[in-house]
Amino acid sequence: MKVKVDKDKCISCGLCINMCPEVFEFDENSKSSVKNQPKNKEQEDCVQNSISSCPVEAIIKD
Repeated sequence: MKVKVDKDKCISCGLCINMCPEVFEFDENSKSSVKNQPKNKEQEDCVQNSISSCPVEAIIKD
């Protein structure tokens, strides 16, 4: 799985970062960004939960 964040949609709520800190972080503009691509099933599940929980659907799975 490969994941990215649509910076135009992101509202900086931090939900994905709180849910999956090993994958997401805030960038210099306080928008969510991908720090590390998911490396295992646990992180992929975490990312999938973040995708489902994002209030503006800014997380995109490739």
